[in-house]
Amino acid sequence: MTLAVIGLVLLAALLHASWNALLKSRGDRLASLSLMTIGAGLGAIPLVLLRPWPAAASWWCIMLSAILHTGYNLFLVRAYRIGDFGQSYPIARGSSPLLVALGAALFAGEALGWHTVLGIALVSLGIISLANLGALRRGTSQAPLAAFVTGAFIAAYTVTDGIGARLAGDAIAYAGWLFVLDSIPLALIYLYRHRRWPIVPGQRDTWISLLGGVMSLLAYAIVIWAVTLAPMGLVSALRETSVLFAALIGAIFLGERLSARRLLSCLVIAAGAVVLGMH
Repeated sequence: MTLAVIGLVLLAALLHASWNALLKSRGDRLASLSLMTIGAGLGAIPLVLLRPWPAAASWWCIMLSAILHTGYNLFLVRAYRIGDFGQSYPIARGSSPLLVALGAALFAGEALGWHTVLGIALVSLGIISLANLGALRRGTSQAPLAAFVTGAFIAAYTVTDGIGARLAGDAIAYAGWLFVLDSIPLALIYLYRHRRWPIVPGQRDTWISLLGGVMSLLAYAIVIWAVTLAPMGLVSALRETSVLFAALIGAIFLGERLSARRLLSCLVIAAGAVVLGMH
């Protein structure tokens, strides 16, 4: 993986943390996330129109990934509704790199060297240690469990998209079709629950959420492109350094405390990223 690709994946991490913070700060998160998927779908239309048609072999991945993204979105809304951003985000993101590496080894035949395993393990350990796990000791385990299930969905769609993007022949076209299809299910779920569409043109939150969707499109399109050039586990681990940005965003904009333990966790994550980057 070149320094340019590493830099772009880290940019994707910043974008990802930013749109998740936007989601956490909104009142009706299902409406906000529905709008974000719509914004991402609208932003993906030029990719669909201007890029070549993905190879036929990749379409089962596009369809499966759209389903997995819907499950991820629903569990993400639940995790943010019942847990802190500083708890839910690290557990969801920290549990996925090791699962992605395992899935890539099982389904894509990717071999992992010791340095890659060490880097992924450091990133995952640092990420999970950022979470506030006191809820588990108090017996309120629903929020961490929802966050972990969210992480399992992340791993499932990342491996699916890694395989699909490599089969598609054009990773950007693959991403475009994925986001166009992904914009439909959540909007229909919101319509079914509330008997109205989530878009309210006169509301400022509508436009903020649509902008967050474009950010999510840019963030994940970079990741889909990157997994065609490097192992999925490596890309996933670098991407999940987004928790470093999330910790800062939570402290600066959401009033969450950045303790010495969290700073130490950030150093562990950074060390894992350095190990991966040096390789």
